[in-house]
Amino acid sequence: MRLNLWIPVAVIVLLGLFSSVFVVREGQVALVLNLGRVARTDIGPGLHFKIPLIESARVFDQRFYAAEFSPERYLTSERKDVSVDFIAIGVISNVGDFYRATSGVMETANERLAPIIKDSLRNEINSRTLQQLVSGDRAEIVAKQLEGINKGAATLGMRIIDIRLKQIELPTDSDVIGQVYDRMRAERRQVASRLRAEGEEQARRIRAEADREQTVLVAEAERDAQKLRGEGDAEATRIYASAANRDPAFFAFQRSLDAYRAAFADGNSVIVLERDDPFLQYLRSDR
Repeated sequence: MRLNLWIPVAVIVLLGLFSSVFVVREGQVALVLNLGRVARTDIGPGLHFKIPLIESARVFDQRFYAAEFSPERYLTSERKDVSVDFIAIGVISNVGDFYRATSGVMETANERLAPIIKDSLRNEINSRTLQQLVSGDRAEIVAKQLEGINKGAATLGMRIIDIRLKQIELPTDSDVIGQVYDRMRAERRQVASRLRAEGEEQARRIRAEADREQTVLVAEAERDAQKLRGEGDAEATRIYASAANRDPAFFAFQRSLDAYRAAFADGNSVIVLERDDPFLQYLRSDR
């Protein structure tokens, strides 16, 4: 009879003992609620106790997490519409404030973080042109607004470590895409015109250099040719003079034959001379 009485008591004691113990693992943080009100916060890893039925424990992950948000549309400084997609990397910095602000629901925290981050980014994006936004340093955009964002996030018991801009796109329902394409085409045409002008200038320079070199080469060749002709004529004169000195009579005969050949080259020439003209001295029969 006594054994039957002790069994329920032991079960109740064990249940009370188990309900009064909770475990916080590494990378987690916990708080204890007393009748729904926050009693203790920032409870680190380990084995902890609470009052059964009166107190309850809530355990939260204190590691970094990435929160994705829906793309937001902004206007650049030149009033062009862009769509920015980003994620926020954050951590629970104060579990008590986090629970009071969001009832411990992470989705609620993200919903309340979204306008804080989007409004802060709007200030930076509105002050930049589309080209600066696309080709500039995106980390600089975030760095300037991170302090202000964390002031708002602190009210939620959270701290934003970083914000990453995933994509910056042009909405398909705006005329910005057409303007961007027109600008790209104009820039490509400008580059093509500059390259053509540079090519034509280089071609003219090459042709002018080739013409100059041709003129120089022709002039040098003509100079060398005249020099060679002069040397040849001088050598021929020297040879003729040497031959004339060796046999003047034969040289005179040879020169007369050359003169006859030149005078009667076409076969129809008629020359009227005196009978005793020296030109005919080698044609007389008495020679």
